[in-house]
Amino acid sequence: MNSKCASVHHQGNFSPQDVARAAFELKEATGGSALLAFAFVTPDYLPHIEEFSEIVRVDGHVTDLAGATGSGLTQDGEEDEEGSGFSLLALGAPQAAFQVTPLSQAMVEQSTGPDFWRKRSVVANPSAWITLVNPFVFDAENWLSGWNAAWPGVANVGGLAGGSEKTGEAGVFFNGRNVDALAVSMTGLRVLPVVSQGCRPIGEPLTVTRADSNVVYSLGARPAYEALESAFEGLSDGEKATAKGNLFAGLAGTEYVEDFKPGDFLIRNILGADPSSGAVVIGGFPRVGQTLQYQLRDRTSADSEWRAILRHAAAESGRAPLASLLFACSGRGSLLFGSKGHDAGLLEEILGAHASAGFFCNGEIGPLGERNFIHTYSATCALFFEEEPGL
Repeated sequence: MNSKCASVHHQGNFSPQDVARAAFELKEATGGSALLAFAFVTPDYLPHIEEFSEIVRVDGHVTDLAGATGSGLTQDGEEDEEGSGFSLLALGAPQAAFQVTPLSQAMVEQSTGPDFWRKRSVVANPSAWITLVNPFVFDAENWLSGWNAAWPGVANVGGLAGGSEKTGEAGVFFNGRNVDALAVSMTGLRVLPVVSQGCRPIGEPLTVTRADSNVVYSLGARPAYEALESAFEGLSDGEKATAKGNLFAGLAGTEYVEDFKPGDFLIRNILGADPSSGAVVIGGFPRVGQTLQYQLRDRTSADSEWRAILRHAAAESGRAPLASLLFACSGRGSLLFGSKGHDAGLLEEILGAHASAGFFCNGEIGPLGERNFIHTYSATCALFFEEEPGL
């Protein structure tokens, strides 16, 4: 179908000339046919975002430009965790249609349910959503709950904008205008979502038998703290030495699983634990009857899961994607793996060379089972393919 997608990356402070050169590269690579492009920039570009967007759209022959700031950027198998720059992905897919819906915190507060969001988006049957959120001004948790109800079973992949370490400034933008958040609908392209949460289960999977809000009191017949202590004691001496700050709670996405494994759980932080009451406080809201299993996050688990998920995607698709968007937690990268380029490098190594862009996030959006969630310490990715005839 003559789809031409392209990515361009630039390291350095904002310069109209450098942006124009990058835009020209996009135009040449796509034949000037890109209806939509994504731009991820470091926070120092925000004062120039209107001029930046206009140059990309005019010189790159791009109809719409959606983007966000990140604490670091990714592109074509590489990751840049320091310095200034931008990463661009243009989707030149003539068979595809895109609809960008700007979102605001006021909408979240005014929402009356699924019909409210369906009317705001004016999209009937999206194949998937790509979402960018400014977490400092937009209540993403409440919004996503309503969005899931409006489009049940439709994958939503994206990221929460990262900010400057000095100022905390972050942003999401559409055609040069700052917005609280935005959702891009996709039709005419197959979008394959992949989510890796970087943890492995430890201890036993146990049923939540008593919980109040985000406080878990008992798992099975045992206090939740006792089950956590037992899971910790089951680790090797080396694992125990690195477990501080790397123990999490995993909430099962479905109970219809005989043998739980990585990827079956929604990973949530452990916020506190009280041995006297037996309670464990987590960054989520478990329900009585739900399965909970504690999890360990380390570089070996994160590497193994990311490889396995990408290999599964490669086997399912049978070909390299046209393009991809990578949303990786700012806690990954060299902080977790000890070297740069891990997630983006494996994406290209296992899926094959293709146009790719992305950024390091303050939280990642992706599906688990039939629902979409905000994840932490994860790598989520949207893989774009041409739709096959008859599908």
